[in-house]
Amino acid sequence: MFSKPTAFLAALGLLAACSGPSKKEKAVAQADTPAQTVETPDAQRVKLPAPYETKSTTKRVKVIGWPAGKMPVAPAGFTVTEYAGNLTSPRWIYVGGNGDVFVAEANTLPKGTAKEIAAALNLDKSKSLRATSADRITLLRDADKDGKPEVREVFLDKANSPKQPFGMLQLNQYFYVGGTAEVRRYPYETGQTKLTKPGQKILDLPEGGYNNHWTRNLLAARNNATIFVTVGSGSNVQEHGAENEVRRANVLQINPDGSGEKIYASGLRNPIGLGFQPTTGQLWTVVNERDELGDELVPDYFTSVQEGGFYGWPYSYFGQNIDPRRKGEHPELVAKAIVPDVPLEPHVAALGLAFYDKTAFPTKYHNGAFIGEHGSWNRSKFSGYKVMFVPFANGKPGKPEDFLTGFLVGNDEEAYGRPVGVATLPDGSLLVADDAGGKIWRVAVAK
Repeated sequence: MFSKPTAFLAALGLLAACSGPSKKEKAVAQADTPAQTVETPDAQRVKLPAPYETKSTTKRVKVIGWPAGKMPVAPAGFTVTEYAGNLTSPRWIYVGGNGDVFVAEANTLPKGTAKEIAAALNLDKSKSLRATSADRITLLRDADKDGKPEVREVFLDKANSPKQPFGMLQLNQYFYVGGTAEVRRYPYETGQTKLTKPGQKILDLPEGGYNNHWTRNLLAARNNATIFVTVGSGSNVQEHGAENEVRRANVLQINPDGSGEKIYASGLRNPIGLGFQPTTGQLWTVVNERDELGDELVPDYFTSVQEGGFYGWPYSYFGQNIDPRRKGEHPELVAKAIVPDVPLEPHVAALGLAFYDKTAFPTKYHNGAFIGEHGSWNRSKFSGYKVMFVPFANGKPGKPEDFLTGFLVGNDEEAYGRPVGVATLPDGSLLVADDAGGKIWRVAVAK
C-alpha cells in the first residue's frame, strides 16, 4: 500500500491515535486534570471538562454550495451582498492602502508532510501536490465605490507565487506574500494590477503542518519596523517529536528584509489571524487549539499576544491544564503558561481576525473584533461555520456573539460555505472570504 517507510510509519501513528486511550489512561488523565472552571484575565469564565469525558469524534460537513438568491445572514440593520464569486478557495483578504482588495486563493493539501504524501500516493512532490491548489492572488478594485468591483485581475499567478500563498502585506515599496514554506517580497507600486517582477525569498519557513496548519499570515508592526509571521504546529500535540516543531507554533518577528528572526510568542498551536486593538495598540491573535480530547476540549481562543509569552502548547491547554499525552514534560513551561483572554467554542477553527477601526457600523461595533470560524470536524455536533463579534470597552474584550450566520444548511450534514478571512473596507463595510463557497461576501449597514 505504501511505497516508503516514512508514509507507512505515519499511517501507523494515525491509526494508533484514532484508537483512543484505554480506560486506565482515561482515569489517570481525568484524575490529573479534573473538570474545572477557569477565569480568564478579563474575568470571563470557561468550563473545562476533564479529558476524554466524551468520545473524540470525526464529523466532516458536506459543502453543497450556495443556491441562487441564498446568502449568509447578518443582524437586523445590515445587508449582505456578494462582492465577488467564482473564486477558487478564497482563503484570505488583504485591503491595500488605496482600497484595492487582494484575495489569496489556496487550498489545503492532503494530510501529512509533503514527503509522506508523495511517498504514500507515489506522486512527484513538486508537480502533483501543487496541482491541487490554485496558488494565486486575485486583485479586486471597486473604483466607483458602489460595493461591486469593476476590475478583477490575476495579481500574482501560480508561476511566480510561493506555494500556498496566504498572508499579504504592502510595506516600503514591496508586496510581501507568506507562503507555506517561505516569505517572498516583490517590487510594488500602489495601484499596479499585476506583480510582474520576480519575487525575492527573504525567509525560509517549515513547510505544511497538521491539518490546515500550512497558513502563514503577515502583519507589519505599528511602526512598520518589523513584520510578524504566524507559523502553526506540525502535529496535534507533538506526536512527531520536538524536532518536527522547530520554529512552529509561534508568532515570529523579522525585519522587513527577512533578517533578525526571533520568536515573539510561543506555545500557540495554530495562530492565524493577527491584529492590533485600535484603542490600546496591543497585538491579538486567534488560535486553533488541540484535537482528540473530547467534544468540549479544547476551546479555541482569541487572546492578546505578550512578547516572550508562552501559551501552553503542547504541554498544557488554557493555561496550566496538563495535556495527558504530554504529562510530565517541561513543568517549567507549564508553570508559566498564559491563560488566553477570550474562550471560543471548542473546535470552531477560528481563523480570520479583523478589528473594526471604522465608524460606519453602529457604536457597539467600534474597536471590536470580527472572527471568522471555519467550522469543526472533531466534534459530534458542528460548531463554528460563522463570523463572531467580540465587543471591546476600555480596551477590554466582552463575550463573543454571533454576527454572520447561515452557512450551515440545518440538516446537521451540509453547509453552503465556510467563512475564513475577514477584512474591513475604507467605506466601513466588512468583507468575508468563503473558501468552500468560492465567494467574497460584503456586509454593510442597510440604507
